[in-house]
Amino acid sequence: MIQITNHAKQRLEAGELSLGVGLRQARSVDIGKAMKTAGYDWLFIDMEHNTMDVDMACQISVAAQDAGITPIVRVPGFEHHHATRVLDGGALGIVVPHVDDAATAARMVSNCRYPPVGHRSMTGALAQLDFQSHPFGEVAEAVNAATLLVVMIETPLAVQNADAIAAVPGVDALLIGTNDLCMEMGIPGQFDDDRVADAYRAVVAACQAHGKHAGMGGVYDPGLMQRYIEIGARFILSGSDFAFMMAGARQQAAAVRGLG
Repeated sequence: MIQITNHAKQRLEAGELSLGVGLRQARSVDIGKAMKTAGYDWLFIDMEHNTMDVDMACQISVAAQDAGITPIVRVPGFEHHHATRVLDGGALGIVVPHVDDAATAARMVSNCRYPPVGHRSMTGALAQLDFQSHPFGEVAEAVNAATLLVVMIETPLAVQNADAIAAVPGVDALLIGTNDLCMEMGIPGQFDDDRVADAYRAVVAACQAHGKHAGMGGVYDPGLMQRYIEIGARFILSGSDFAFMMAGARQQAAAVRGLG
């Protein structure tokens, strides 16, 4: 029996918080090991708001597997090649931005899942299998089971359609992009607005009704994060390499300048 370990998915299935870290600046494969040591469960390898190319995303993904942290790539669009190339290259999850309806979610399932769930094309040896050969049917079943497919809820329309989106077979999680959601709601940056909390309640309820996982992105103040975690968010984008670097750099610069 083929065994593929997805640490992020294991956390979710155990009912625990699954913590991710966004990659904006990292361009070397040691970032996976570093973020694993820092305490994270998955890498949010961002190809939507980033100049990172497919090759770099896949190199980080392969190294992350061996480091024991799950590589998940946010693709820039709905075209099948964005997702399938990074999955073929070593990613264990896909995040799809701007999913407003069930039809788009079903399209991404078709792109990202092997038959009989979807229509992803079968390739040769995969990094997820340590490049070992197995019967194609077993490969399809094991990779389908180990791969996380996450769709982002970023508009009021998507919140309205959350139940239908969560009902799509093959979708694992609905991740609220709180920053874009607030922009679309006409309340930019107001992450503590009651309308945002209502959106979280609607998405969490949809996920619970269909056995899916609710996620949170764009909220990084621990006090406010607690509010949405208590509502039911479990797939948590917890910050980014750039934000961590800037916070640490500012703190050290201020401390040292104060010595003079």
